Amino acid sequence: MSLPINEYSFWGVSAGLTFITGLMAGSFPAFFLSSLKPVRVLKGVLKFHPASIWLRKGLVIFQFALSVILIVGMIVIYCQVDYVQTKNLGYESDNLVYFPLEGKLISNYDILEEKISKIPGIKNVSHMTENPVEIGSGTEGITWAGGTSNGRTRFTPVGVGYDFVKTISLQLAQGRDFSKDFPTDTTGFLINETALKTIGYKDPIGKTLTWGGKNGTIIGVVKDFHFQSMHTLIRPLIAYLSTKKIEGNVLVHIEKGRTKEVLAQLQSVGKELNPDFPFTYNFTSEQYAKLYKSEQVISRLSNYFAFIAIFISCLGLLGLAIFTAEQRKKEIGIRKVLGASVSGIVQLLSKDFIKLVIVSIIIATPIAWWAMNKWLQDFPYRVNISWWVFGFASLLVLFLALFTISFQSVKAALANPVKRPQSTAGVPSSVHSLKPRSANCIVLPIGSWLPNNFSAAWWVITIEPGSSKAVAASPASRS
Repeated sequence: MSLPINEYSFWGVSAGLTFITGLMAGSFPAFFLSSLKPVRVLKGVLKFHPASIWLRKGLVIFQFALSVILIVGMIVIYCQVDYVQTKNLGYESDNLVYFPLEGKLISNYDILEEKISKIPGIKNVSHMTENPVEIGSGTEGITWAGGTSNGRTRFTPVGVGYDFVKTISLQLAQGRDFSKDFPTDTTGFLINETALKTIGYKDPIGKTLTWGGKNGTIIGVVKDFHFQSMHTLIRPLIAYLSTKKIEGNVLVHIEKGRTKEVLAQLQSVGKELNPDFPFTYNFTSEQYAKLYKSEQVISRLSNYFAFIAIFISCLGLLGLAIFTAEQRKKEIGIRKVLGASVSGIVQLLSKDFIKLVIVSIIIATPIAWWAMNKWLQDFPYRVNISWWVFGFASLLVLFLALFTISFQSVKAALANPVKRPQSTAGVPSSVHSLKPRSANCIVLPIGSWLPNNFSAAWWVITIEPGSSKAVAASPASRS
């Protein structure tokens, strides 16, 4: 997966999306600010329509729901990529090197095999007609006693050399490997367990198979191994001994810790026997990892997008927290002088935001499960989406939300109500001219903007000198 940065259409679409995004992002604040009345702004008297409050809350819910979905996606994608790259393939891919048979190496294969076998640090040598990590061909022309593959199942044929099973460390379920000690192996077949299930033999060793018009016998059954990516199921495999026309790749199994010195000697042998071609080699484990390059790119992108979404969500929540604290600053001041604790005020300011986050989690959880379950359908071998993935994402979002809100909530709760700027926002216009009865006495209107069940419309609150603690509070008339 790569970006088409060399195509004009890519840059045209990118520029168009950037312009549209900037236009939409700037339109809302522009229209909102232009709709405000200057007189009311200068007076500090702003009343917001309930629809605008719901819009802000809706945006917060949307942002955090998107964050939950991306966090769940990030975890599931990481687990799946890790699973397919670390799952037991059925053979030993580490320290298994292969290089192409080309030029004079084809005609000099026997000499090549002899020289390689004498190199210290090499465990086994063999060859095969295909790439060991991606055997892609298939055939239907295989028959056996009481059955045929025509129109039913495609077998994957591959030509191999002697000691093939030993070289790549396959596990034998029945029978044996190809060996020079058995001249009749030239007409023998190795099959995997999936092929055995397809054929249906209960005792397959010595039974006859016909492929390409040639009869042969089954000499061994290997346990299933992955010879393609995990995007496909393991298919029936039939391996035949390739000795007359050797082509494909040489397989070399190197002892651990001796890779560097062995590769240097392999390169020397390659130059000696095939000077017209550069010696190139591949590690099976590295080539297998490349089969999931697109998934690795998706995994990295999901990490970036999840981080960006969380950051933007926290910014939006912080903005809403600041706005709410400003709108309720008089209420916070009265609660403080009436004895409310800092923790109580923090809880008061935080609970509404936590409700929004919980709603976003409830909305995002089924969407995230559906999206990731659909993505995993491309993998016959896949991880299960466990409950802890959603639990972790939910707890992480809740923690980040609380962490974001706590700054503004604690700041508002710790502020001294006596030292607050004397704004008249939220106070009826008929009481703007009221003044404190004394230096430590405040007259406050109650009821219309403080969400408590006070019976009196006015309260006189006496503040203890040098603190923000109320020592007396009593209802009073306007006079």
